[in-house]
Amino acid sequence: MIRILIACLLAATVAGCAGSQRPQADQAEVVARSYRDPGPSTLTLYTMISTRTGSGAHTSLMISGSERVIFDPAGSFRADVVPIKDDVLYGITPNVERAYRSSHARETHYARIQTIQVSPQQAEIALQLAKQSGPVAGAYCANSTASLLKQVPGFEQINVTFFPVKLSEQFGQLPGVVTTEYRENDDADLQKGLAANNATLNQLETVSTQ
Repeated sequence: MIRILIACLLAATVAGCAGSQRPQADQAEVVARSYRDPGPSTLTLYTMISTRTGSGAHTSLMISGSERVIFDPAGSFRADVVPIKDDVLYGITPNVERAYRSSHARETHYARIQTIQVSPQQAEIALQLAKQSGPVAGAYCANSTASLLKQVPGFEQINVTFFPVKLSEQFGQLPGVVTTEYRENDDADLQKGLAANNATLNQLETVSTQ
């Protein structure tokens, strides 16, 4: 177990799965920014993977049901237009989702994106579990995501693990999962990607309110 934790912490230093001190939104802001996608209910697992070693660096879960959020345990993502409570990102519009994946994909890492359609009831259970999770400790991104999934009916076969790639492999074996990869070749510095995408989202927000 000690070796597992050390490996996760080392990966965390370059990918953001190390706990964070993100500013916390109030409920009014969360409600104001809430977004519901018009499509079917889905769960989308993001796995950030090193382009050099193939090891997993971060895990998160987008839940699309009565509203669309990203459970980003011990994550680093932040943007001015995205309210955060504990480790749940709210208001995940298409623009925000693109900014999220773009921020993590860079020269040193790519995003494996796996989506499965679920019932509204399954999505709602996942949504409530994410909201109840509280802040997640560093290096527990895959562990907490796997623990959440295991509690959703139909996902009981998921084994809890500390390794993002192992969770991704399990998720990929579920019937109906669609897997894609998202890559960019920009600067390896995660913070530069976060800043650039925050600026883009702010610009889009300004245009949409004019």
